[in-house]
Amino acid sequence: MPTRGIEKEYVQILRDYVTGQGEDQLYGAQQLGKWLLQQDISPEEMIDLHERALEQLGEVPEFVRASFSILTEVMIEYGNEHRSVTSLRSKHKQLQSEIAVASAMQRSLLPQELPAYSDVEIGLVSVAAKQISGDYYNIAAHDDGRFCLTIADITGKGISAAMCMSMLKYAMESLSEMLSGPNDMLLHLNRIVERNIDPSMFITMLFGCYDTNRHCFRYAVAGHEPGFVYRAREGRFYDMDGQGAALGLCSDSRYEEKEIHLDVGDVLILLTDGVTERKIDRYYLQREELVSYLQAEVGAPAQVMADSLYRRLLLLSQFELPDDYTMIVLRRT
Repeated sequence: MPTRGIEKEYVQILRDYVTGQGEDQLYGAQQLGKWLLQQDISPEEMIDLHERALEQLGEVPEFVRASFSILTEVMIEYGNEHRSVTSLRSKHKQLQSEIAVASAMQRSLLPQELPAYSDVEIGLVSVAAKQISGDYYNIAAHDDGRFCLTIADITGKGISAAMCMSMLKYAMESLSEMLSGPNDMLLHLNRIVERNIDPSMFITMLFGCYDTNRHCFRYAVAGHEPGFVYRAREGRFYDMDGQGAALGLCSDSRYEEKEIHLDVGDVLILLTDGVTERKIDRYYLQREELVSYLQAEVGAPAQVMADSLYRRLLLLSQFELPDDYTMIVLRRT
């Protein structure tokens, strides 16, 4: 049995305690108990160990010996529960290991550096509520002065979200050279998503291309949280237009393209619903209130603005992050 290897040590601990009954002996027993737990020694095995140790210390009365049989029977259910907990602990460790791998894979799918331009600032904050995020973003630069921007929210979390993210990234990379506009990208992605993910899942997305020569942002929306555009000349924020069904809901969905021209000082704010769906005290943040916070930070550089808004909202919600948070700020300078 597994306890045979520590029987001598246990006999010595038992003998020392019976003769001395000191704290040192109790401490030795506690340390041995921790070791036995690490070795997954069951309660029944521990009873057997104790009985054998008593026999080595002297003659064991028959009624005591008989009591061990009763105790063993009583402890059988404890042993079953112990084995069940041990099995669950092992599965939990395996799952945590798989989640860590999925999290690392997910991080590798996101851009490690943002493109830099002389007259367009890009700010970004993306924070996962748990180990694996359901938010996806990408900013891909092209040689002709354009960069394509994606922000998306995948229903659910965990490994399934990481797998969907991987599918999105490689599908978009394979389609980027073939398609003429954001509506084409969403049409093709919708067909891919509808065929390849669980029917209970869907993806909201905004996909667009920013032309740094004309300073125009042409985009289409698939059920995604509407962003904001700030007009510096008017000193006001407006909701971005655009609508369309989320990816994966309907195979024949259509997506309308919109275009926004940015003048110097104008700002685009793109976000996921983890920014707006935030509980503050007993009520939820309203878009009008978010606009007031955006207004207070609009004079700062894009990255400073993104960082300041994240810290402010986190403080207002008492440092709780109930959902994945992603915000992208584009500013024409």
